[in-house]
Amino acid sequence: MKVAVLDIKGKETGRKVDLSDAVFGIEPNNHAVYLDVKQYLAHQRQGTHKSKERGEIAGSTRKIKKQKGTGTARAGSIKSPIFRGGGRIFGPRPKDYTQKLNKNVKRLARKSALSIKSKEKAIMVLENFDFETPKTKDFVGILKSLGLENKKSLFVLGDSNNSVYLSSRNLERSEVITSSEISTYKILNANNIVLLEGALEALETNLIK
Repeated sequence: MKVAVLDIKGKETGRKVDLSDAVFGIEPNNHAVYLDVKQYLAHQRQGTHKSKERGEIAGSTRKIKKQKGTGTARAGSIKSPIFRGGGRIFGPRPKDYTQKLNKNVKRLARKSALSIKSKEKAIMVLENFDFETPKTKDFVGILKSLGLENKKSLFVLGDSNNSVYLSSRNLERSEVITSSEISTYKILNANNIVLLEGALEALETNLIK
């Protein structure tokens, strides 16, 4: 599939690149996409939630009232869950939410997500660029030139570029990552994917194995 290469002003450079059908033109596997997105979201959870049970509450262990003759139910501890300040019954405990997923399934999911975006014509190829100094205004100018200022966009670089990353960090709807950091969730969460020329070879190499 041939795609025109754009410059930072949003105009065609006259060059075209060939996007591999093995990455951008497969039949999407929805179940693989579901599994990869589920794993990504699960890994965002810290799992440090914890509440104290009756054995962990600080308090006196004396019997708070006599067993019989009070007209109310017997009670042996102030730390009982039925009293205010007592322990919690079946409260949350620390848990590891990480999930295992086969590498081939993850690779298939990412190719499926890219193929979905390709069918939606939501993928752009941009020539490599750099900033002398990090400046959000310069990055916003590129977004406006590409018509992405009001859309969620994902810029994929070939190698890490601190100036470009810092220039985009304050923008809520734009994210800059390298080809090795791409994920199914980030692809699908963006309205448009902007691939820099330098990222194409590394991206296709990682996904075609």
